[in-house]
Amino acid sequence: MKFSLHQAFSRFVDRIPSIFLDKYVIALIAFVVWMVFFDKNRLTVQMQMSHEISQLEESKEYYLKQIEDAKKARADLNKNLEKYAREKYFLKQKDEDVFIIEKN
Repeated sequence: MKFSLHQAFSRFVDRIPSIFLDKYVIALIAFVVWMVFFDKNRLTVQMQMSHEISQLEESKEYYLKQIEDAKKARADLNKNLEKYAREKYFLKQKDEDVFIIEKN
């Protein structure tokens, strides 16, 4: 009994459901495989970019908060320059004594 390649291919094709042999389904499957694995915008690249975007948005929120805090500190500094100098740099007037109390 001789077994040819044509018969083997024919048996393989006969086992595939007819819906998958439609040219539109074959084109759709080829397109999906191409987009997921071979395209420059493949699925893994899109997932990495999405993750990077979310990290950048989080850091953006952090830096916006830091900017807001710095603006508040600057406004407070402009209002109370003497208080800031006394607290931060321990400056004093000539007739004053400064006592530094450290908490352990």
